[in-house]
Amino acid sequence: MVRAGVVAHPLEWIFSGYCEIQEPRRQCALIAYERLQELTGFSSYDEFTTAHRNWVDEFLKGRNGVRECKWTQSIAIGSEEFVEKTRQEFGIRARGRKVVEAAPAYQLREPQISYLAHFGLENDDIGAENAYFWEVY
Repeated sequence: MVRAGVVAHPLEWIFSGYCEIQEPRRQCALIAYERLQELTGFSSYDEFTTAHRNWVDEFLKGRNGVRECKWTQSIAIGSEEFVEKTRQEFGIRARGRKVVEAAPAYQLREPQISYLAHFGLENDDIGAENAYFWEVY
């Protein structure tokens, strides 16, 4: 919603993942907070939230809201093992999806398909042969 210009900072959009990380709601947790802290190497969740807040603020200052496709178009991002495991867990739903190396991590991506490949001459002007003149009395 920041890129769309609805809010200036993700903290202003209460439905964002940013708010979920910064202000955890224990009764209906969407994130495994302790596991997130462990995986990122912080000794406490408060240290993680401070670092996370600083990362977002730094990004918003320097990038002017430019979209990074790896985060918005990938199904999973991480180590090769993590991405491959995610693909396997998708089972049949992962058909057509590929593990792509994009240093320093790997991504599980869907194939990019051009819309133009399916349209061709069907988009030409329909011309006069499609005209029907009504009798007006």
